[in-house]
Amino acid sequence: MDDGKPTGPKAKWWSRPSAGRATQPEPETQESVSVSEPVPARVPVPVQVPEDASVTADTEVTAELPPTPAPGRPQPLHEPDAYSTPPYGGPGPWAPAPPVQRPMPTPAQGTPVPPQYSPAPNGTAPGTGGGYAPPGPGAPQPHAQQPHAQQPHAHQPQAQPPTSHWLQYDPWSAPGQPLTHPGEPTRKKRRGGSLLVGAVLLALVAGGIGGGIGAYIERNGGITQVELPQASKDNGNRPPDSVAGIAASALPSVVTLHVSGGGEQGTGTGFVLDQQGHILTNNHVVDPAGSAGDISVTFSGGETAKATLVGKDSGYDLAVVKVSGVSGLKPLPLGNSDNVQVGDPVVAIGAPFDLQNTVTSGIISAKERPITAGGEKGDGSDVSYVDALQTDAPINPGNSGGPLVDTKARVIGINSAIRAADSGAGPEGGQAGSIGLGFAIPINQGKRVAEELINTGKATHPVIGVSLDMKYTGDGARVGEKGKDGSPSVTSGGPGAKAGIKPGDIITKVDGQRVHSGEELIVKIRSHRPGDRLELTLVRGGNERTMTLTLGSADGT
Repeated sequence: MDDGKPTGPKAKWWSRPSAGRATQPEPETQESVSVSEPVPARVPVPVQVPEDASVTADTEVTAELPPTPAPGRPQPLHEPDAYSTPPYGGPGPWAPAPPVQRPMPTPAQGTPVPPQYSPAPNGTAPGTGGGYAPPGPGAPQPHAQQPHAQQPHAHQPQAQPPTSHWLQYDPWSAPGQPLTHPGEPTRKKRRGGSLLVGAVLLALVAGGIGGGIGAYIERNGGITQVELPQASKDNGNRPPDSVAGIAASALPSVVTLHVSGGGEQGTGTGFVLDQQGHILTNNHVVDPAGSAGDISVTFSGGETAKATLVGKDSGYDLAVVKVSGVSGLKPLPLGNSDNVQVGDPVVAIGAPFDLQNTVTSGIISAKERPITAGGEKGDGSDVSYVDALQTDAPINPGNSGGPLVDTKARVIGINSAIRAADSGAGPEGGQAGSIGLGFAIPINQGKRVAEELINTGKATHPVIGVSLDMKYTGDGARVGEKGKDGSPSVTSGGPGAKAGIKPGDIITKVDGQRVHSGEELIVKIRSHRPGDRLELTLVRGGNERTMTLTLGSADGT
């Protein structure tokens, strides 16, 4: 229904009216139209509505374009704009209005590309009533001021614009959807966040599984049974001169002694002298037993036996006990202490702090070291004088009486004393330990005393028949003016008197070795046997002289 307005073909070009004036329609003219030319449909054109006009929502306001002018020069629909303001610059021709795009569903793969504009035969886009597509490459561009000579003729058919490859924009698409070229493959959305979350979850699961496996291995010793490489068992043989070889040879001959009696008890060490069961040890080891005490002997293999006292001597700090009814005893061979040199390797065997079968090793750090030990009774009867071998092999309480052996497992000394860093006194009367200064009675002296104790039950002491002034502080040993209980200091008819020694003489050397005190003189004399000849050097009235004497004998205690 045309609402009483004239009908017929409408203009293919349109222009917006200038603000403030109405559009002047051109007079209609008749024009022959080719049958093959499509008849354009009526194009709704926006018009300016007067302010006093009443327009409702149901009213469609349109303006009909004037009929096509007569052949010849087309007339513009409005006056030229002096300011050339787009789109009201120079008079037409103007491009058709852009096509109106309708909302349509957007597929999941991307933004759909609307169909390209192609004018219908009647001058409108299919299904839209008009449309516009951007011109392709090489298409003529309209200008604001185009010459009238280039105006297309009214009856000439509109050229079809080429298909555009420009980006198409859909205002109704989902926000954030990318523009796509026609025929461009759809790009997949990046999943960086999902990959990160998956990696975190995988790490947590792997950590949990690893922790569980680790805990299982720790508690159960592994998934499979582990077997570590190990050397095969050998025959146990060691070189005879090694510490292990020496210990293996000497241990069967070493015993541990447990002594009790008179309210006292102690532990010490001894070694087998012969197959009759004689065992050599220290006097201070068996002294607590007295005359009626108990002495128990434990062998290296664990066998035990009762022992009886054969003899003892406090001056030499040696004693001999005997076990009965024991077979298979292995005597320990005796060496020669005169052959020992400083630096020779030695091994000490004993029961320090009642730890039996303990083996320590070291060297001979000194020899002919004059020491005195004992003296707990206060009257001097228990003082021992030893010309000792010094060793750094660790010796502790309980080692007393044990053997000090050389590299051939031969006894060269009897461990008897140690030099402690302190007294070892404590709240419970503890004993001091070794500081690497141990002393052993030379086996040459021990052999002579042991033989005397086994044969006679007591030992003899070599003497020179003089009394010494033990309070003398000068260098050497001074012969006293008077002896004990006011008796003469030089025994009448004794070895010293025969050699010509007089009271007040100062003895400085024995067999050429210096003597610095009375204790050293006693040690030097006791290191010999009775009957040995000694050369003494003494000073009398400031003059030095030398004399020779033969040692006498006295019974020990």
